[in-house]
Amino acid sequence: HAEFRGWKLLAAHVRSNHVHLVVVSEAKPERVMTEFKAYASRALNRLSPDDADRLRWTRHGSTRWLDTDESVRRAIAYTVFEQGEPMAVYHA
Repeated sequence: HAEFRGWKLLAAHVRSNHVHLVVVSEAKPERVMTEFKAYASRALNRLSPDDADRLRWTRHGSTRWLDTDESVRRAIAYTVFEQGEPMAVYHA
């Protein structure tokens, strides 16, 4: 989805009940989160049509601008290495 939007995915860690992403985008962080939630919901609904009415996400999530190289490095390290036992991890 990042590629489709022209965004660059720097890191992702998919957990059993939530996802951490670090994305380069000109869009506001809230829009990035909303777009990923919508995309993931559609994919999950295709995989499990019987659960299509299921509420999959909380109303909001943690979003923030990362405006320095150091803040990006810290966010990537947190996403990749500080989530406990690795599940599904991507690091550019």
